[in-house]
Amino acid sequence: MRSIAVIGASLAGYSAAQQLRAQGFGGRLVLVGDEVHPPYDRPPLSKDFLLGKVDADALALGEKSDLDDLEAQWLVGDPAVRLSRTDGAVELLSGERVGVDGVVIATGATPRRLPGTEGIAGIHTLRTLDDAARLREQLTSASRVVVIGAGFIGAEVASSCSYLGADVTVVEAAELPLVHALGRSMAAACAELHGDHGVRTRFGVGVAGILSAAGQVTGVRLASGEELPADVVVVGIGVRPNTGWLADSGLTIEDGVRCDAGGITDLPNIAAVGDVAQVHRPHLGYATRTEHWAAATAQPRAAVRNLLAGTTVEHHDDTPYFWSDQYGSRIQFAGSVTPGAQARVVEGDVEDRSFLTHYEHEGRLVAVLAFNQPKAFGRARRQIAKPGLVAA
Repeated sequence: MRSIAVIGASLAGYSAAQQLRAQGFGGRLVLVGDEVHPPYDRPPLSKDFLLGKVDADALALGEKSDLDDLEAQWLVGDPAVRLSRTDGAVELLSGERVGVDGVVIATGATPRRLPGTEGIAGIHTLRTLDDAARLREQLTSASRVVVIGAGFIGAEVASSCSYLGADVTVVEAAELPLVHALGRSMAAACAELHGDHGVRTRFGVGVAGILSAAGQVTGVRLASGEELPADVVVVGIGVRPNTGWLADSGLTIEDGVRCDAGGITDLPNIAAVGDVAQVHRPHLGYATRTEHWAAATAQPRAAVRNLLAGTTVEHHDDTPYFWSDQYGSRIQFAGSVTPGAQARVVEGDVEDRSFLTHYEHEGRLVAVLAFNQPKAFGRARRQIAKPGLVAA
């Protein structure tokens, strides 16, 4: 393979480029990105960046010398719009065609938006550095914030807005936030963090509409009929994988780009990594996407090895892991909560917001959640990484 294009220049794409060079690929390397910024770290966007504790330069994933060491051609601010089924060339919005022997798809995901809100000022999503910069600017004058969606992004934004002194309400359609991922008892612990810090919540109710005047948002109307006044509305209701440009590529597209257990698509010269990759997980028996920082850094190693080998010789072995910082608490989770798994607090106390919970299924530790217990979490996470280990 003499030339490879990495489509997507965020964490997963940048990590893939690093892996290509680290694993001996010496050919032509092209990185294509839709943003103009060099690769940067997204997790601080909803926290320290919104709070003004760090600037954009501090988010860079590498120094200029690190980027230069890749000896890559960078095509940024020019997103891919098509992958040719006939010759495998990548077509960019500018009209440029990138002809290569191999492709790594790392185009990530895009936040879902509320329909009918286009053109209304004061409604935000948070995914990119530019999103965060716009939100941070508006928060300097906003006093009332409504956050729609109580997942980790929504919760982190609510935490930051509260810290900045705003009057914050969190709206969630589910009865409890993250209840499907964490189970009822642990979801309740996450929900209580908001109330601990004076943030109001409306759980189990949907959004009926956005209120606006003169093109500026003024509030949110709930399905219950309640109206919540707002200067700023932040929508955090999940993401959709960026696969539109692959519509006629011949690749299998479901909830992301379908891959085998090693990140290889239907074609052996095309791999996918990060948020856009729907990877088969043999131990679960199905394919799934993992929208977390740890997966974006771990997946490229095996995917690149398989791409260079021309066949799948290695499977992903990463255990799903994510963390979230909210209201001064660090929440960490690893593993997969399989159906029937039972949550059991094994250290600390939920009331103290400092505890470690094991999720156990048929005598096995399948997942672990911690609030402010980083050392205990680290030990338990290593147990998760050893299939078959009986829970302590």
